Parts: sequence; structure tokens; C-alpha cells
Amino acid sequence: MKHFKTVWQHLRRSPYQALVATLMISLTFYLASIFVLLAGGSQAILRYFETRPQVTAFLKDDVKASQVEEIKGKLEATGKVAAIKYISKEEALAIYREQFKDDPSLLEMVTANILPASLEVSAKEIPSLQDIAKILRDEPGIEEVIFQEDVVSSLGSWTSNIRKAGIELVGSLFLISFLMISVIVGMKVVLRKEEIEILQLVGASGWYIRLPFILEGIIYGAVGAIVGWGMAYIRLLYLAPNLAQFLKGTPISPVPQIILMLAILGGEIFLGVLIGTLGSFLALRRYLK
Repeated sequence: MKHFKTVWQHLRRSPYQALVATLMISLTFYLASIFVLLAGGSQAILRYFETRPQVTAFLKDDVKASQVEEIKGKLEATGKVAAIKYISKEEALAIYREQFKDDPSLLEMVTANILPASLEVSAKEIPSLQDIAKILRDEPGIEEVIFQEDVVSSLGSWTSNIRKAGIELVGSLFLISFLMISVIVGMKVVLRKEEIEILQLVGASGWYIRLPFILEGIIYGAVGAIVGWGMAYIRLLYLAPNLAQFLKGTPISPVPQIILMLAILGGEIFLGVLIGTLGSFLALRRYLK
């Protein structure tokens, strides 16, 4: 308790330094939280699209069931297919009606006979889509083939770029925060040089002298992590309606579950404490002999 009282006195004597350190760490963890949420959300969206049918082959009206089975057999023999689903004309009509149920004018005159049956194919790996599409195009019973290679590939590239940019930017901010804590704690050690010398003369141990400075660095890191996380979460809640509209059609919530957010908070507090501790140790090693 006495050490915390000493830390409080340190903070009161130099509030602006404490504020600058806390704000810098808060900004670091705010951006870190944003990038974690962006990376996690884009990865979830990518996984969703990867599990969706990526190649759709529309069948000719005169194709026979035996031909359909033969096509499915050729695809499965490649070992590149994750799933194949046959959509009959009746099922295609049901899907069409569900998609346009809010616009009755589009449902008029549409029957199962004018809609083609189709095969929906999911690949195990995105690069295999070209090969699967080629096999389907070469089949005489196939009318048309469409696939979403560009969409999924672009989303994968976007996710990778977000991750790389986030790691570089947040890593730089962590380094700056670490050095800032080290500098601020070092300045306070220098300013209290006479007090420290008196404590050493009366027999105070090294840990007794060092502990208040270490606790001060830990407080900077922990408080900055909590504030930064809170700012990011409030921002996310504010943007949730727009995100929900943007993600319409995908079963992904724009607001992560509270358990996930608490897990992120716990990880960030740990990192904040670690940065504060290491920054304080560096300052004490340099300025306190």
C-alpha cells in the first residue's frame, strides 16, 4: 500500500507526463483493437465465402440424370472438390421466390420450366477453381459456368494486406510507447535522485526503491490498454448499424460477442503491463545504478 501511495505522489507531481504516456498507449491499443477486429472480421467473411458454392454450372434442359452423375463423378475424381450440390428446377424456383419475395412483379410468369437446373461446387482450395470450371465447360450437358474466383481471391488479398499493415503500424506504436514509458520513468528517476540517495543511505533495498517506478509504468500500460480498448469498442458499437447493412446477406455479426471482446481486453492489458514493466526496467537500469 505504501508503494501505491508513493506512485500516486509521483503522478500528482507530474500529471502532464503521466497524461502524455497514457494517451500514447491508449492510441496504440485503440489502433491495435481496430486492426484485430478488422483482421478477425475479414477472416470470418473470407471463411464464409470459401464455404459457399464457388462454381455454378447451369445444366441444359435435355440433360439426363446419368449425365449429371457422370459429371459429378469426374469432379470428385480430381480430389479438388469439397462439395457438390444438385439444384433441381423446382428448387431453383423456390430459391428465386425467396430472393424476390418482396417484389411480386418479379414473380409473375416465372415457373420452374424456365429456370435451369444447376450444380453448385465448392473447391477445397481457391486455385482449383479454374480447373473445375474448365472441366464443367467441356461437358456437353452444361449450358453456362460462372464462378467467384476474383471475389474470393480479392477478399483473401485484402485480408492479408490488412494483417500486414496492422502488424507494421501497431508494432511501431508499441515500440514508441515502450520508449516513451522508458523516457518518462527515467526522467522521474533523475528528478528524484536526491530522494533515492537518501533512501540508499538509510539502508533501503534496491527493490524498495525501484518498485514504485515499476508500478508507475505498469499503471501507464494497463490504463492505456483499457482506455484504448474501450474507445475501439464504443466506436464499433457506433458503426454497428452501418456494418450490419454492409454485411447484409452474410451470417456474421458486426459486433463481436462480449466474451471475445473481454478476451481481447485481457490480452491487451497483459501487453500493456508487459510494456510498462519492461520500459520501467530499461529506465531504471540506465538511470539508477
